[in-house]
Amino acid sequence: MNNLPTVDTLNFEGKNVLIRGDFDVDNGENPRADSIREIVRYLKGKNSAKIKVIGHTETDYDLASQLKSEFPDVEFDSGLRKNPGEKENSIEFAKELATGWNTYINESFATSHRQHASIVSLPKAIKDNGGEVCLGIRFQKEIENLIRVIDDPKRPVIMTISGIKEDKITYIEPFCRFADKILVGGKLPDLLHQEVYENEKILIADLIADREDITIHSIEKFEEEISRAGTVVVSGPVGRFEDEGHRQGTERIFRSVIANKNAFKVAGGGDTERAIQILNVADGFDWISVGGGAMLEFLANGTLPGMEALK
Repeated sequence: MNNLPTVDTLNFEGKNVLIRGDFDVDNGENPRADSIREIVRYLKGKNSAKIKVIGHTETDYDLASQLKSEFPDVEFDSGLRKNPGEKENSIEFAKELATGWNTYINESFATSHRQHASIVSLPKAIKDNGGEVCLGIRFQKEIENLIRVIDDPKRPVIMTISGIKEDKITYIEPFCRFADKILVGGKLPDLLHQEVYENEKILIADLIADREDITIHSIEKFEEEISRAGTVVVSGPVGRFEDEGHRQGTERIFRSVIANKNAFKVAGGGDTERAIQILNVADGFDWISVGGGAMLEFLANGTLPGMEALK
């Protein structure tokens, strides 16, 4: 675990524990919400003195209030990003957050690729005050599962990188270090440079005219690569899966992944999760990460700013 402290290495009895959680959800029944419930129950079982969960949300769902009703003696605050010091990584803001707390737990994997105050400066402030810091329970599971993709993986390693976010392109080159084949779909083929097309490790989908799905020929080529995989990573749908008329590519690719019973199968990202739910194929994956960008960042670099801050 890169010599990172975990919850089982600390004594929480009588401690005031501050948790960086993730309230950015559309409902109260999902892995991000459950990760908060799990760590809160764990700390209550360890007789912590005070527990507070802080985080942010950019959805309309008020998870903090729901959790408050479930755990009346725990404080929940989802307003981190209302303070500009959060995104600015303000040390002064981090010091304010740290006041009164002697233990910090990062249980927000999905945000830990960000250089934000609660992710990188807050654990430093806690340590500077003589406190302790560690990974959360779900965060630890994320690393244990994702490390299997880059640390002596079962080969061949096949990655599908799709969607509409242009920043995904920056991960293609580092993925070539460990992946045997990278399948690129979604809107990304329109954004690639010529040298990418010349890389034998990269298989780029042909897009149908309206750019909202990939061609049958590309679907079949992707399926062929996935069928022989020992490890598969899925990041993003290959078409506009929300519309049934443009869902064929995503459905066939995702179903070909779960049809490969010999592979270790990982998926991550908000659109990926939604597609998995629509297709009802969650049980076919070995691990579904709560982070999209964080998953890609970890696979590319083997670490995250939020992890480095705990060292």
